[in-house]
Amino acid sequence: MSTINEYTASIFSLEGKTALVTGGATGIGYMITHALVSAGAKVYIASRKFEACQKAAASLSDLPGSCIPFAADLASETGVVSLAKFIGDSESSLHILINNSGRSWGTSFEQFPWKAWQDIMTLNVTAPFTLIRELTPLLSASGTAEDPSRVVNIGSVMGMEPHGFPAYSYSASKAAIHHITRYLSNELAAKHITVNAIAPGPFPSGMTAFFAQDEKLTSAVTRGIPLGRMGRPEDFAGLILCLCGLSGTYITGAIIPLDGGMNSARTLGLEQGIGET
Repeated sequence: MSTINEYTASIFSLEGKTALVTGGATGIGYMITHALVSAGAKVYIASRKFEACQKAAASLSDLPGSCIPFAADLASETGVVSLAKFIGDSESSLHILINNSGRSWGTSFEQFPWKAWQDIMTLNVTAPFTLIRELTPLLSASGTAEDPSRVVNIGSVMGMEPHGFPAYSYSASKAAIHHITRYLSNELAAKHITVNAIAPGPFPSGMTAFFAQDEKLTSAVTRGIPLGRMGRPEDFAGLILCLCGLSGTYITGAIIPLDGGMNSARTLGLEQGIGET
């Protein structure tokens, strides 16, 4: 058993690594932060809500790594550049960047406003692209051919398939971040940086609270998930540690679904027509 534990630690440990997780205080971001700190990483978490970051950091204080909270507004170029400068001034190395901050906007097609496109695209697409650009020198200096630095963008199953509620700009923004991930995986490979995206299905978070707290809506959502349930923190932890540990050194340009099979689910009603005349 001890041999197995040593082997597992060798490919999943993040001891000595420094990470930045945007939106790392709540929801999926907190699941990611918890996993990284549990694996021994020093993790900076950034959010507009500094109190939420402080609360998250305090809850992780007994884990092997450490968590440093601070406030950042990624809805503007100034905020993104300031965040990158803060990390560069605070650390001589950055091994992991997780672009998780984002928001959604859902309403009917007829009522969908211009602002819902501008705001969502800025935070969900322009901000992570700009943050990667600004932090590339630090990430490149920290990576090697044998152990590259990692960028993980958080996309969505809604960026792969037209699932769910009418969140038009959100879905388009996640499709965009998936495609940017593919572009940058080529752009940054020679700089010893891998770039991947995770496309989660429904997980407990602020974005899913509107249906997760309604039994009928939750039932309707889970009926569309082949595995029949929402995601759990350990589902995210396993994948994020795989991508960020030594086990992920040969993965780049991937858009990895973490959705209980939603991305390949059979179209509702199709099976009912098979064999009929």
